[in-house]
Amino acid sequence: MLRWLCFPTAPNSIPHFRVGPTRPRGAWDSAMVARRFVVRQGPAAVTSGEGEAEEEHEVEYDTEHGIDVLRLQIFSLTSVPPDLQKIVVEADGSVVDDGTDLESLSERLRVLAIGEEEGEDAAAAAVEAARAQEKSDEELARMLQAEEEALLLQQYSVRNDGGEVFRQRVEPYMNQILMYEDPVRQEAARKTVPIHELEEKALASLAKEGNFQPSKDEESHAFLLQLLFWFKQSFRWVNAAPCDSCGCETSNVGMGNPLPSEIEFGASRVELYRCNHCSSVTRFPRYNDPHKLLQTRRGRCGEWANCFTFYCRAFGYEARLILDFTDHVWTECFSNLYGRWMHLDPCEGVYDNPLLYEKGWNKKLDYVIAISKDGVRDVTKRYTRKWHEVLSRRTITSEETISAVLSSITGKYRTGLSTSALTVIENRDKEESDELSKAAYLQVETTLSLPGRLSGSVEWRKARAELGQADSLSCSSCPVRKCVDAHVSNIYDALSSLLSHFCDRKVPKERTIEVFHALKALMLNLKDANFKSRRATLDQKTQQLFEEIFSFIERLFSAISLKAELGTDGHQSVTVVGNPINSSLALPVALDAVEEILSNYKNNIFCTEGNQFPRGNRLSSGSVLASREQLPIGIATAAFDGIHSSKWEEPDGAKGCWLIYKMPDGQTCELESYDLMSANDAPERDPMDWVLEGSTDGGSTWNIIDTRSSEMFEGRFFRKTFTVDKRCKADTFRFKFLLVRESHSNPRFQIGSIDLYGKTV
Repeated sequence: MLRWLCFPTAPNSIPHFRVGPTRPRGAWDSAMVARRFVVRQGPAAVTSGEGEAEEEHEVEYDTEHGIDVLRLQIFSLTSVPPDLQKIVVEADGSVVDDGTDLESLSERLRVLAIGEEEGEDAAAAAVEAARAQEKSDEELARMLQAEEEALLLQQYSVRNDGGEVFRQRVEPYMNQILMYEDPVRQEAARKTVPIHELEEKALASLAKEGNFQPSKDEESHAFLLQLLFWFKQSFRWVNAAPCDSCGCETSNVGMGNPLPSEIEFGASRVELYRCNHCSSVTRFPRYNDPHKLLQTRRGRCGEWANCFTFYCRAFGYEARLILDFTDHVWTECFSNLYGRWMHLDPCEGVYDNPLLYEKGWNKKLDYVIAISKDGVRDVTKRYTRKWHEVLSRRTITSEETISAVLSSITGKYRTGLSTSALTVIENRDKEESDELSKAAYLQVETTLSLPGRLSGSVEWRKARAELGQADSLSCSSCPVRKCVDAHVSNIYDALSSLLSHFCDRKVPKERTIEVFHALKALMLNLKDANFKSRRATLDQKTQQLFEEIFSFIERLFSAISLKAELGTDGHQSVTVVGNPINSSLALPVALDAVEEILSNYKNNIFCTEGNQFPRGNRLSSGSVLASREQLPIGIATAAFDGIHSSKWEEPDGAKGCWLIYKMPDGQTCELESYDLMSANDAPERDPMDWVLEGSTDGGSTWNIIDTRSSEMFEGRFFRKTFTVDKRCKADTFRFKFLLVRESHSNPRFQIGSIDLYGKTV
């Protein structure tokens, strides 16, 4: 585990821990509250006759950072890991948790390592635990009572039809599900997927987390997520079908009778749309045949979930279609990595967020049924934390009848399974039943931010009351992340040396551009090749271009995990060396850098002292902690990966957010300059005001290194270089972003890249 903000203290002294900025007055004072806590460690000790005092730690803390950062800071002083800390208020014995108001908290705290059971504090902790349990028990009792009342009322409101209406809502889907098992259809589905591309992206996503040798389950899980993201981009949502004749917008004019050619593929419903321009009528058949959807690649949630679940089965995942009676459909897959069923919504591109609908969309759920080749299950409890409320809306039939109907359908489709196969399925069912029985009574994380619905037109979502919080996206408090970016610095070093060589030799601009165009063409060829066996042959002209500068080219190839080989025919080729995923990480970085160099030459920006891109001495392999981040593609380390299209996004950072960069292996650095690059879109989210600070003691105290205000980025992917006038050695750096370009109507912050340059000592 990383130790942040760590420094030595003298025996029996009170270490002074300054957490938060050394800042000019006014700018941030209204956004945060500075507190001073005195933290004692361990159970209360009995003072010895010699008057030995307990060790105390004094902490100055800005409450806006939340309890997670406070735990990290206490860890640095006490060596008690954050996940094993129990922080107790000495005044009343209450436990500090995520819901505690840190601004009004008493200043004297005690930190216990979970498991310490001695002394008065152990007793106090036991009392507090009993209070919490009593409160939890009371809340559970209220929920159970509400359930009993709902079940009682259900007896008077449900249909007395033996569950026939419920059966007719569920069982017809089994015919659709069984289509997924056709080997011919599965092969057709696999042929439409860029498998090697998704495999590469899956392995690259793991490598960016430092995992270059993933297990089979980790690789399978990562591929499933890439399949989800690819499907989200390749399938098209239909609000109103565009005109078949001229492509213009249309308006719905009702329903039509399905044609035999449409019925053949399960389209029992056909929507009709009249063109607003040419008045011709366009048919929109709602196909249910997943094989047909491979061709049309369009629809609404029914088509999306149907086709994506089919893809999951085609790639061997245990998958099931999830039917929500309040008019939505999605997918679940069994994750061998997690050992449980995992929620995936292809319409939203969201995974493992089952509370999305109740908490994000404000849906009033009633029945959520999982349908697979092995039968049907009621999984409603996975998607709610308000089971007693859900029960009051389950009025189709009684709970006993639901269980009986589902068991009946399931039994029919499990007939003929071998004993061993049936045992595996039944064991999994039992584990899931245990999971679901507890799920509905779990506490909802109060800081969890989930989006309203994003698929479909605003008017349509508003009519369904599924907008939720309009700008809320799935986000998270940011864990400490390691930057896997040594290849970025190596590529920048190699390209910087090549540019310096051209400048020193006064190589004509045209010749320089020719060399970089040749490099770009080579990299594009390599990037398009199968990542496991990348190879590209150099034509005679390229060989001649590279001949005089081959030592520089060879250095660049090495940074990209490539090597040049001379064939028996006298032609040179370039091929991957070592773990091919290293090249997968590096090639996009090199390609972006070469394109930026070409753009600079086109705009006569080159060989400028201190502002040349790229430059040497770029810092790498540090650790990053940020205020918040956007999941899954806007994480904090994305700002350091050297890829233009990625970015760090802070969902609530428009009026203040922060990012801390800690040097690796206890190193220190004298920072000389840094680059910030704007992201791919939304200029209103660009940083405008910020302060850069450095720390020599891991973050206990901070010194201002650089302050900027009213900075404007002139376009997308626009790089700005900032020279640091106040040179000082530091082992930790902190960006405090104070304001974005437009903060009144926009709550979000984003930055495309952050590059720090300096001499490591």
